[in-house]
Amino acid sequence: MATILEPDEIEAAASSPQFLYLPPRNLFALRALRLEQLAAGHPLADYLRLVAQLCHIQQRLMDDPSLTTPLDPERLRVCQQHGLPPLSADTLVREHHWLAYLDALLEHYPPQPDSGVAKAAAMLRHADSGQRKAWAIALISGQYSLLPAAVVPFLGAALQAAWSHWLLDMPDLVLKPGDSLHQCPACGSPAMAGVIRHRGKFNGLRYLVCSLCACEWHVVRVKCVYCEQSKGLEYLSLDDDRHAANQAPLRAEVCPGCNSYLKLLYLENDADAEALSTDLTSLMLDMRLDQEGYQRPAPNLLFAPGGD
Repeated sequence: MATILEPDEIEAAASSPQFLYLPPRNLFALRALRLEQLAAGHPLADYLRLVAQLCHIQQRLMDDPSLTTPLDPERLRVCQQHGLPPLSADTLVREHHWLAYLDALLEHYPPQPDSGVAKAAAMLRHADSGQRKAWAIALISGQYSLLPAAVVPFLGAALQAAWSHWLLDMPDLVLKPGDSLHQCPACGSPAMAGVIRHRGKFNGLRYLVCSLCACEWHVVRVKCVYCEQSKGLEYLSLDDDRHAANQAPLRAEVCPGCNSYLKLLYLENDADAEALSTDLTSLMLDMRLDQEGYQRPAPNLLFAPGGD
């Protein structure tokens, strides 16, 4: 039976923000370009260029149809039917499908002279599937002490390529909000950062960017995505003579209630900003907030944070 909407229901539906944005197919090429631009003169230039190199390889994997391993369509259907993340990272990381992306990434990675980077790639090449899965489980669960820091960029890049590839190739994709505001509706992973959009009908809306599959989902602004309170939120940025504090293209939303923060990219102030590259080039802001006692729940899968 068809449902007839009343005029006020039609108006409400028309004005509702789009819940989900999928990443573009050239996501990793765009990231690589942005990282190469930001590397010039940056204290972490060598690291940023390494990540840009990995992003170029990620794009090659995305463009390779032979790597697309079909996932169980019945499981995908049941997950979507019950509002569960169909690409659940906690589940799929324990299976073998994503390992092909790691093999391909290591195959495409160019030979390097004897260095820490070369040793990290060799460590992954020589690890068996059980060890690779154990390290991947540790990475996506934020247990960085359980895997070598040097393998993180390679492992994270392979995982991102696999999940983004699966996301974009999923048929009849229907996603619902996760159990938590910061949980990706597609794979259940935590958000890496937030983006404040600046164009079109929904200018000014906040979308969170998944740390794994890179999809973006709408979450209302001025609300902590971790404890969901709004009281006392502050917005901090790096000192920069080029921008007034309220016009900084990157600001951290700091919550005194749960003592956490999330980085937000304001596209109105930097239309070319991209979440992962902006995050990696603003680690000074993380260091400042860490010194002030705030916690960062948002991971970046291509960076291993240092411990005490």
